[in-house]
Amino acid sequence: MRTTDKNKTTRHWIAGVTAALAATTLLWTTPAQAEGQLRIAYQYDVGDILLHVVRDQKLIEKYAAQEGVQANVEWKQLSGGAAINDAILSNTLDVASTGLPPLLTIWDRTYGKQNIKAIAALGSLPTYLLTRNPDVKKLTDFSPRDRIALPATTISLHARLLQIAAAQQFGKDKFAHFDEITVTLPHSEAAAALLSGKTEVNSHFASPPFQFQELKDPAIRKITTSYEILGGPSTLNILWAPERYQRENPKTFTALRRALAEALVFVQKNKAEAAAIYVRLENSRLPVSFVQEIISSPDVQYTLQPQNTFKLASFLADVGAIKHRPASWKDYFFDEAQAGGGS
Repeated sequence: MRTTDKNKTTRHWIAGVTAALAATTLLWTTPAQAEGQLRIAYQYDVGDILLHVVRDQKLIEKYAAQEGVQANVEWKQLSGGAAINDAILSNTLDVASTGLPPLLTIWDRTYGKQNIKAIAALGSLPTYLLTRNPDVKKLTDFSPRDRIALPATTISLHARLLQIAAAQQFGKDKFAHFDEITVTLPHSEAAAALLSGKTEVNSHFASPPFQFQELKDPAIRKITTSYEILGGPSTLNILWAPERYQRENPKTFTALRRALAEALVFVQKNKAEAAAIYVRLENSRLPVSFVQEIISSPDVQYTLQPQNTFKLASFLADVGAIKHRPASWKDYFFDEAQAGGGS
């Protein structure tokens, strides 16, 4: 009986090893994703208008063809940095656009492993902290009775900006001063709540185009902006990818960067047409003239070079939100993005 059990155990062990070896062989022999395949996630707001133009004019396909590659581009819209990060890590996305904090979080998380980095900035657009509370005229007037809506409490770009503002006002150890009066709401719902004046939400750290819609109401006013908090124009959205995708798809990666460069020139020269593309692709009810007004604002700067990103990266390292402290903005950008300078 003992011999039988021993033989059975041996057979099971051999079968397990064989299965493991077969699985390992499969992994080794599975080809990498074919050059030209690109699954890309982008945002709903006008901060990603370069990507709207790239998509509409099939610019990735155009430049991939020049590289001798037939591109198959799949566009996706996902809400929230966490969902996008998970999709990248599970290999259901290749490239994504998010705000800076999600990029820095996943750069830190994959440091020395997948090595996720930024491909390009997508433009510097201000974000506004708005309120309809008549008693709030400056940042320090907010009280425990107020409620500030933003995309995600404590971790979103807007939450981090509010933390930086708190540290500036009350000291570094008080950076979380406003956290307890923030609530999580998508920008569209936060704007509706603020405009209605009928919910507990009486303030909103917004993004374009929503902040411009809200300011049409004379009861709503601006308290501070991302530019004021960071000391100048600052990147809103950033496009990024794992190092693996860059390495395995060099021609598609080059086509993507060339597509962005053409889209940038197009938006800078054709604001009305760019606005029309955005409205059509988003199936938006916003008038084209209103979107054109937003992207033509002197505060809006479409550029592929990062602006004021390192200040936020340093803050996240200071408060322990990321473990790896970058020496400069270049640490979390691919080499190809560094030639034009940045901050």
